[in-house]
Amino acid sequence: MTVRLGAGGRPFGAAINELSHPRYTVLAGRKGMPMIDHVVLGVHHLDESRYFYEHALAPLGLKVLVDEPELVGIGDESGRPFFWLAVREPSHRVHVAFTAANRATVDAFHAAALRSGGVDNGAPGLRPDYHHNYYGAFAFDADGNNIEAVCHEPG
Repeated sequence: MTVRLGAGGRPFGAAINELSHPRYTVLAGRKGMPMIDHVVLGVHHLDESRYFYEHALAPLGLKVLVDEPELVGIGDESGRPFFWLAVREPSHRVHVAFTAANRATVDAFHAAALRSGGVDNGAPGLRPDYHHNYYGAFAFDADGNNIEAVCHEPG
């Protein structure tokens, strides 16, 4: 396994306690607590972005939990939003990958993303150059962000 190193020869990320996936699932602090708490993307048109993400991420079990005039929060059944869209200078060329439970869910994400106005950036399929079970699909949103659904489980 190759781990990219940052300044001072330490692995990228904060206090890395465990690399549980053969390549890069990283857990920090307390065991099982995700390293990233939330992500905010700046968008040009909140209504258009909300529509895209609400539909593209639905197959992954994600839904809009907060809907305000200049802010949308998306999360799962826990009720805690972790993916935010905000009216501000648009983020672009950001790559966000969402975990899918299985390959069929990756397929459903990709189809929903394209139906909702996304632009294809990689059809569902294996990406063996990442690792042998990496199954992902990619779509650009209206602001040029690369949104992915990925499953690391065997077929």
